[in-house]
Amino acid sequence: MSISSRFSVAIHILALLEINKDEVCTSEYLAGSINTNPVVVRKIIGMLKKACLVKVRPGIAGTELGKDLSDITLFDVYKAVNVVLEKELFTIHDNPNPECLVGKNIQDTIEPFFIEAQVAMEEVLKSRTLKDVVQEIVTKEDID
Repeated sequence: MSISSRFSVAIHILALLEINKDEVCTSEYLAGSINTNPVVVRKIIGMLKKACLVKVRPGIAGTELGKDLSDITLFDVYKAVNVVLEKELFTIHDNPNPECLVGKNIQDTIEPFFIEAQVAMEEVLKSRTLKDVVQEIVTKEDID
């Protein structure tokens, strides 16, 4: 099982909004870049708006960033699109056999490791911003 693609799609949307900030970015335009349905884009934009990461102009097609690039961490995006609940990135199988040595102890044994791994991943996301993503995309384009 992997983290929902909403996370990468949300980063894609935010990066594209920044890179094309002088143009109108409709959900259809964004969906074309992501290669998905505009309904999916609108749903994710709604989540980003609720987290104040984007502003949507009523009556006018277009969305823009709600904060400066360097003020939006990947963790902010991760939380905005409800990728996972706190301490629930990893799920542990239900109902192991309590008569088995491993079965009765596996959940309590591995849960702290899973929590530690999630916390470490989230710390990395907190240390990276949308500015880092956009700079990397622009750098890659300059090389090509």
